[in-house]
Amino acid sequence: METIESLRRKIDTTEELQSVVKTMKTIAAVSIRQYERAVQSLSEYDRTVHMGLQVVLQKRPQVWQAPPAPAGRKVVAVILGSEQGMCGQFNEQMAAFALDKLRQELGLLQDLAVIAVGGRVAARLQEAGQPVARLFDLPGSAAGITPRVQELLVELEEMQDRGLIDRLLVFHHEPVHRAAYQPQERRLLPVDPAWLTKLAQTKWPSRVLPTFTMEEDRLFFLLMGHYLFVSLFRAFAASLAAENASRLAAMQAAESHIEDRLRELKLRFNDLRQNTITEELLDIMVGFEAASGKKN
Repeated sequence: METIESLRRKIDTTEELQSVVKTMKTIAAVSIRQYERAVQSLSEYDRTVHMGLQVVLQKRPQVWQAPPAPAGRKVVAVILGSEQGMCGQFNEQMAAFALDKLRQELGLLQDLAVIAVGGRVAARLQEAGQPVARLFDLPGSAAGITPRVQELLVELEEMQDRGLIDRLLVFHHEPVHRAAYQPQERRLLPVDPAWLTKLAQTKWPSRVLPTFTMEEDRLFFLLMGHYLFVSLFRAFAASLAAENASRLAAMQAAESHIEDRLRELKLRFNDLRQNTITEELLDIMVGFEAASGKKN
């Protein structure tokens, strides 16, 4: 049987939980903005890389033309998820989306190496029967994105040197608005020829095209490394922002349920307290009437 004391303890516990959820909501909202700013701060760097590629391609348009890829194409898929929980179906959706896309494009997923970023998405992939060749931890803040992307680039460069990459795909969630996201797929290698052709044909903003002394192939190779860095950095930042958007949505739903629960508990508490007061008043009245009867 419920008592006033037991209901009071339940109300106190629920209010503490409500405070925790509100704090997590605030942290998620702040984190989203942090990762959005990280992407914005990259815009000038990205512009410089594009302009460098534009100069090289206009000097020597054929620099990007590579020999045809071999028939047995080796595909590397970088799949970004989360390291922490309380973000709804974030990892389940990403694993399902990536595997569906890969099966559509590659059939039986032969010659596929999966690099998972985030322990939880790695677990979902393995549960679905997809081996994970390499696992990277997610950074805990925007400041940690650059070193993690650099680690991933070192791994990818080693794989490329061993002839293990013909195509490089990246799968990640992209925030739609503050509390929603959607999965995305992007091909990083081979680079889209149409994009390079467009760069080569884009008019330079001034009358004189900048010059360079480095050998064209070497400069193009280095600029493509920066292009990959920018692309992966954006994917990391977008995924982390989307993770926090998912967590924000989960916390908003939890907050709504907690508020409903709190209203219910307080209503029961007030009813029980009122009933207790009424019973005590009735006992006093009965005692008073009994005492009055004895005097008479």
